Amino acid sequence: METDRLLLREVNKKDAANLFLLRSNKQAMKFIDRPIPASVDEMKPFIKMINKKVKENETICWAITLKGRNELIGTISYHKTDKDNHRAEIGYMLMPDHWGKGLITEAITKVIDYGFKKMKLHSIEANINPANIASRKLLEKFKFKREAYFKENYFYNGKYLDSEIFSLIKS
Repeated sequence: METDRLLLREVNKKDAANLFLLRSNKQAMKFIDRPIPASVDEMKPFIKMINKKVKENETICWAITLKGRNELIGTISYHKTDKDNHRAEIGYMLMPDHWGKGLITEAITKVIDYGFKKMKLHSIEANINPANIASRKLLEKFKFKREAYFKENYFYNGKYLDSEIFSLIKS
């Protein structure tokens, strides 16, 4: 898929180094409560797992690239797809040196449209760390509404963390 400045494409094994840079970047991972990879080698089975889930229609994951450059600068995906209820969870990450340029706004616009038109979703969910103010503002910009605030519902790195759930209903 294309936007004015972006090409959203399948994540592939050539993306391992850039995916490692993204997922090992402390700033980018600040609100992504997942382990930081120790090496590029950890990305290869991760990419394989993503592509397996894509083939099995469990998820869709796009590499975010700038047009004219093929290198991954971020990812955007639908995961936790609930086909029976026409709902999927959206997730996105971008290298910090690309923040503040409207690139995620461009990508999300295209991916929301894809979700409602191609995947026939009725609703799109986003699960964020409540401290992630930038993500909350982005979701609110797209008219996502907060559905829930869960106290200490997620255990990560020896701590119970809160979650905020937002959704966008097809209108």
